[in-house]
Amino acid sequence: MSSSAIAVAATPPATPPATRGKDRWQAWGRWMVLPYLLIFLVFVLYPVGYGLWLARHPQSYVHLEADPIFLRSVVNTFVFLVVAINIKMIVALVLSGFFVQTRWWIKIVSALFILPWAMPSIPTILSVRFMLNPEWGVINTTIFRLTGADGPNWLNDPTLALTFAMLMHVWKSLPFWTLILVAGRLAIPSEQYEAASVDGATSWQKFKFISWPALKTLYLTSTILSMIWTLGDFNSVYLLTGGGPADMTHVLATLGIRYLRLDQVDLSMASIVVAMPLVLPLVYFMMKRLSK
Repeated sequence: MSSSAIAVAATPPATPPATRGKDRWQAWGRWMVLPYLLIFLVFVLYPVGYGLWLARHPQSYVHLEADPIFLRSVVNTFVFLVVAINIKMIVALVLSGFFVQTRWWIKIVSALFILPWAMPSIPTILSVRFMLNPEWGVINTTIFRLTGADGPNWLNDPTLALTFAMLMHVWKSLPFWTLILVAGRLAIPSEQYEAASVDGATSWQKFKFISWPALKTLYLTSTILSMIWTLGDFNSVYLLTGGGPADMTHVLATLGIRYLRLDQVDLSMASIVVAMPLVLPLVYFMMKRLSK
């Protein structure tokens, strides 16, 4: 073999221009991702890690367990999850069947129905709080004009106050979950309902044998996701009752603010950490269902 042939064989093949351009764009893409990674590290990982570091002392959990307000907040959170979420999702399931009708006025009603979810939480919830004011609120004023008697102090009773907080949560988030279930209903082929009508099926039978089997997975997944979000729902309770009266309507999402106002940062972080045993199983179960 000649020396020229050996030289040609030893020469590495030239990189095509298209490959060089692709590598250059990939390098630019990596550089563009770096600011987002930095923001994630500074504003997400660092605060979470610092909070866990503050809540590392076992003594914080001893003081937390000894606080009767903490135990009451755990009970309130459990009631909130069981009662409010089930009411919200059942009503959303019923309303999703109403809003899939093709009547012309349904569009107008749906536009009005979605307003509570579209509006910011602060003005809407505070407006309800002003309406429930025992002295000059519109509800007690109306009661006085109709009956001549003073209305009750709605937010001064722990049971009534927590009930109104749950109603605010349902009223504020109900449109969102209704839209999710409406989308699920619209994905069901209309031919199935037409065939059921030909066979003489009732509305209940159509729901039982057509709608519910198609919506069951979506409904359960939405319920689990709603539980996760509700554990972090701060606005419904804090803006309406402020945790009162006498800190009796706090939930775990608002309890941390109470400890921060008392300058007990370690208890504030510990009250957030104790919610993780509730959140992690829900996240695992939801991801397991979605993976199927």
